[in-house]
Amino acid sequence: MESYNHEQIEKKWQKKWDEEKLYLTQERADKKKCYVLDMFPYPSGEGLHVGHPKGYIATDIYSRHKRMSGFNVLHPMGWDAFGLPAENFALKNKVHPRVAVEKNIARFKEQLSGIGFSYDWEREINTTDPEYYKWTQWIFLKMFEQGLAYESHEPINWCPTCLTGLANEDLEGNECERCGTVVEKKPIRQWVLKITDYAERLLEDIESLDWPESIKESQRNWIGKSEGAEITFNIKHHDVGVRIFTTRPDTLYGATYIVLAPEHELMDKLKVEIKNWSAVEKYIQEASEKSDLDRQKNEKEKTGVLLEGVVAINPVNNEEVPVFVADYVLSGYGTGAIMAVPAHDERDFAFAKEKNLIIRGVVVPEGNVNPEDYELLLVSPTSKSVTEYILKYGPYTGTGYLIDSGEFNNQKSEDVKEKITKKVGGEMKTKYRLRDWVFSRQRYWGEPIPIIHCEKCGPVAVPEEDLPVVLPEVEHYEPTGTGESPLASIDSWVNTTCPTCNGAGKRETNTMPQWAGSSWYHLRYIDPKNSVEFADKEKEKYWSPVDMYVGGAEHATRHLIYARFWHKFLFDIKEVNYSEPFKRLQHVGLILAEDGRKMSKRYGNVVNPDDIVHFYGADTLRVYEMFMGPFAQSVSWNTESIIGPRKFLERVWRLQEIVVEGDDSLETILHKTIQKVGSDIENFAFNTAVSQLMIFLNEVEKNKKIRTSSYVAFLKLLAPFAPHIVEELWEKMGNTSSVHLEPWPEYDASKLISDTVSIPVQINGKVRGLIEADFDITEEEVLARIKKSATISRWIVGDIQKVIYVPNKLISLVI
Repeated sequence: MESYNHEQIEKKWQKKWDEEKLYLTQERADKKKCYVLDMFPYPSGEGLHVGHPKGYIATDIYSRHKRMSGFNVLHPMGWDAFGLPAENFALKNKVHPRVAVEKNIARFKEQLSGIGFSYDWEREINTTDPEYYKWTQWIFLKMFEQGLAYESHEPINWCPTCLTGLANEDLEGNECERCGTVVEKKPIRQWVLKITDYAERLLEDIESLDWPESIKESQRNWIGKSEGAEITFNIKHHDVGVRIFTTRPDTLYGATYIVLAPEHELMDKLKVEIKNWSAVEKYIQEASEKSDLDRQKNEKEKTGVLLEGVVAINPVNNEEVPVFVADYVLSGYGTGAIMAVPAHDERDFAFAKEKNLIIRGVVVPEGNVNPEDYELLLVSPTSKSVTEYILKYGPYTGTGYLIDSGEFNNQKSEDVKEKITKKVGGEMKTKYRLRDWVFSRQRYWGEPIPIIHCEKCGPVAVPEEDLPVVLPEVEHYEPTGTGESPLASIDSWVNTTCPTCNGAGKRETNTMPQWAGSSWYHLRYIDPKNSVEFADKEKEKYWSPVDMYVGGAEHATRHLIYARFWHKFLFDIKEVNYSEPFKRLQHVGLILAEDGRKMSKRYGNVVNPDDIVHFYGADTLRVYEMFMGPFAQSVSWNTESIIGPRKFLERVWRLQEIVVEGDDSLETILHKTIQKVGSDIENFAFNTAVSQLMIFLNEVEKNKKIRTSSYVAFLKLLAPFAPHIVEELWEKMGNTSSVHLEPWPEYDASKLISDTVSIPVQINGKVRGLIEADFDITEEEVLARIKKSATISRWIVGDIQKVIYVPNKLISLVI
């Protein structure tokens, strides 16, 4: 028999699949569909390392299984090629971004093709293609028409290295995600999208999604819903008031100071009254150099400066309270000002102790929090006794009964929130942590924003018939750092005519962020060559929503929230048929380098998949990456461990020598394998699916023969994992059509029951051996077998205190 030559086999079948257009998606409205999507990559200059294909292999297996299970499958691939990553790479390598992107895409496609993916390449998209970003611009204009896109001049995150504005989601702590530079707060003209208008729907609809709970919780936290009240504290001897937002209006009688964000508009208005303005001004400047995320870290020491000479009035009791400026209060959340109740808030408590401020307890706990002191507290709860209790044990943040709260004494705190708010003329409000999306980038490599500025008409939309506004070719594309992109210097492109009044106009020179093109790309795959609309309505109705979406957990906030927002907007204007884009989501655990760190050129620990494919084969790479561990968990690469999957495939290759007719001794294990592999693929438990295939192979080799029908079923089960070797073996059986078009095997439930079982024996929590026995063996019989087993009974030292027997599956002894 000829040996297993992976290079020859894999090149042969990749060429043939391509020539026969085997994976071309069919428009079959009469057939049940399955849309399987990878989070498309941005084509970096380094190409793929072995960690990148993990998710792609998984979706390929899932797609192949779905095709064989009778589904009409859409499984496309494309490129997220605009934005900072591509431009920074081009700047570093002194090459135009367009040239760099084209070269990198060619390299990525070459690498992906060598792994044998079943993508429909005729649906390939590229966010830098004008025919693609025409529709990105079109969607932006629809948002502009609806008032969801607007100009702003507020301070934003500014990266002094990348020389561009960034959204909060583009930061890691107080650093730029791309370059690691500490960002600054800088007022600059920018376009903003009102994603906050969709905050409640984005939050509510999370519950309907089949996503990992960790990702759903990340979305909830980022949206950050808070229900509370807005209440005004007047400034003494001044005609202005401070509007604060609090989730605990019930504790208003315990408010002993208020805090303004460094960016609060009142800082300038109160400047004359602030006696220590130089210290306050210095603090404001220091705060401007920190990110919102860094300022809100719980473990961070709370800093702040008293506004000397400024006093506020607590509206519920007319008490004078000091006013501070502190960076832990954000201008973009709530009202940019808070009332502080140190007796009932951890953050306020820490700040009050640091500044030696009044701490006044006004809520008595309902339950037994600290038994030794609580009896006394219940007998005679006073503000003093509650405060002493809090100083000893820390702030009480729960609910209870009010004390020292005027007419509201002895009422439940939850029952009086609205009453107290109404008494002081406040208003119940719902707030969100989510901020409007800063959508401008002061860079070259991005989609031009289709707006024309006219002195007479203001910002005007580019007419739809003039889309796309094509990004002009330039010789110099370096960022300027002036708050304008390099496009601003191209007079011939900038100067144009106002579509409304025909007067002189200037094009918008900021470009869109990388996230623009990736917020709707799932829709373009449905109908990628449509020049009339971004997708035909009937095709979209058939293919949407995405049934299986797979990608990195790092997109838990940015991309997923942005894409959900755009999709909901398109649903509202009746351009799509469903309100959510991604029905089911799976995230990919990282493949780390052998040293346990992320693979990076900087660390010199990158493993190139081309080398693995060359030496071991694409099928071996596919099987190994799925066998490494649970799909969502991170795991370290080990080149030595790839030998096991390679030997497994060599053993599969030799099976063709022992195929016979008429042997049914493997029937039970075969049907178990059919059941388990199918179920595991559906549940993304690829490691246990591979393990079951290996178990079946072991049984075949013990049996030294396999009947033809069982061999056929086994090849079909293995086909999604190792498509090349299986296609070759399938052809060797005399088949002329592809195994990947064959129906998935079905198991017979009546044949899943085995005559014998292997029962693991646990002793004090550790497995010490197996008992081979007839099915439905009793507990007494198992114990008798254990006592007869020399290898297991030696672990029984002492009396058996407890026996737990799970029939046919496990026995556990406690000694």
